[in-house]
Amino acid sequence: MAAIPPPPAAPPRPSWEPHRHHQRRDLLLRPTIRIRLTLLYGGMFLIAGVVLLTIIYLLAADALNDGSRFPFRILELRYEITDDACQLPTSGNNASFNQAVADCMEHQREVALNGLLRRSLLALMGLSVIAFAFGYAMAGRVLSPLGRITRTARQVAGSDLSRRIELDGPDDELKELADTFDEMLERLDRAFTAQQRFVANASHELRTPLAINRTLLEVQLSDPAAPPELVQLGKTLLATNERSEQLVEGLLLLARSDNEIVDRKPVDLAEVATRAVDQVRTEAQAKGVEFRGSRRAVVVQGNGVLLERIALNLVQNAVRYNAPDGWVEVTTEARDGQAELVVTNTGPVVPAYELDNIFEPFRRLRTARTGSDKGVGLGLSIARSVARAHGGRITAQPREGGGLVMRVVLPV
Repeated sequence: MAAIPPPPAAPPRPSWEPHRHHQRRDLLLRPTIRIRLTLLYGGMFLIAGVVLLTIIYLLAADALNDGSRFPFRILELRYEITDDACQLPTSGNNASFNQAVADCMEHQREVALNGLLRRSLLALMGLSVIAFAFGYAMAGRVLSPLGRITRTARQVAGSDLSRRIELDGPDDELKELADTFDEMLERLDRAFTAQQRFVANASHELRTPLAINRTLLEVQLSDPAAPPELVQLGKTLLATNERSEQLVEGLLLLARSDNEIVDRKPVDLAEVATRAVDQVRTEAQAKGVEFRGSRRAVVVQGNGVLLERIALNLVQNAVRYNAPDGWVEVTTEARDGQAELVVTNTGPVVPAYELDNIFEPFRRLRTARTGSDKGVGLGLSIARSVARAHGGRITAQPREGGGLVMRVVLPV
């Protein structure tokens, strides 16, 4: 039994964050909790200020109304006008003069109330601006632990399970949430490490006996004195062993590709597709299948080996499930800010209702876990997992007249 390899080191912190500018724009447009709390704080202050201003205005108006009744009367018409707003008579009886004085005081009362209302509204507007700014700052301070939790969750989404929040401060609800999240990350980290260790052990333990079997069979088949029956049996066993090797490689690749790619590098999708076409060209010529399509250079961020696996699986399927003297069209282009790899092929008519099953492991059209010389039934499953790990998607559509249109969309 081989020694168990040590667990792999934690992956580095992601240096590439897709669509960061789109996320920032969405944060400015959507009603975040901070904006809603700011509106709540400011709105409550504004409502309280309006109520207080109304009460002060009513009390002031009532006080001025009580003071508009003079406890005296004018007996002699001797006065000096200091405000042109009051037009007092220069002649007449005392009654008319008292009425003019009352009208003048009523005018002064209205001027005083209007001035009070105007200045109060200006003060309320200024304080409201200050209240909204203060509420925004306080909401940011209160929600800062949530921002820390969100940033940690984004780092974890990039398969960096070594990150922890480790929130300091009072033992409140937010700290309890952060501690619970840290405990969950700890369990996920252990489970993920165990999965990686299992994949590494399975890779070694499964590949080694298959490689030994292949070597023994090839040595036996190279013996010129071997009887024909033994040679035929050896070829059959060698084909079975090769199929088992493909199955093991596919399963291990499928297990690895289910995680998001952390170490991303620029990859030309056209170059990847061209290499896949060159690898399958001999098989295509043997079946009389013609390659078509123009491949334009479009660079994506990802893992070149896994992206080549997507193209190779799609092109192989397009050649193997094709009609005699058919064709396969492989194109790459940039569209709407995304990179597209499209593989179209002729072939038998594919019902639309069967397309949902072709991406499942060990599933083929109209067949399930059955033997076939066309593969082990993992090609499209691996392609979908790799596309998801790169933040993209893969779709299948039936082609009019027979065949399929496989479209891979990846972020640039």
